[in-house]
Amino acid sequence: MRISKDQIPAKISVPGAVARQTGEFGDATGFGTMAGEYFSLGAGTDISPLLKGLTNDACHAPHWGYMLAGEVVVTYTDGKSDVCKENDLFYWPPGHSVRVVRDAEVILFSPKVEHADVMDHMLKVMGS
Repeated sequence: MRISKDQIPAKISVPGAVARQTGEFGDATGFGTMAGEYFSLGAGTDISPLLKGLTNDACHAPHWGYMLAGEVVVTYTDGKSDVCKENDLFYWPPGHSVRVVRDAEVILFSPKVEHADVMDHMLKVMGS
């Protein structure tokens, strides 16, 4: 799920300030502490090989975030995909992989434990 910044409805719009808000943007029920994350990803990066061995060979952590720059393709285990670009607000539910089309700067908010497990698995696959 993704939405461009300009497509998010303005809840408050006064001279000098605009507050945009969209609801129903993913469910954090059942997750504990959230982590704030900043990723710099080079074009051509594809994390799918690093997810092999996880359930459905996919990231099982949900993510909420914002694309500061670049473009990524997010592929879900149900076969659907999203293209996220600069100024997109997004929610990636569990069961996804990411491929970077253009160098990307991404802010993520993720359940700390679940995403740490995924990143530890990726490090193990890389031999680190």
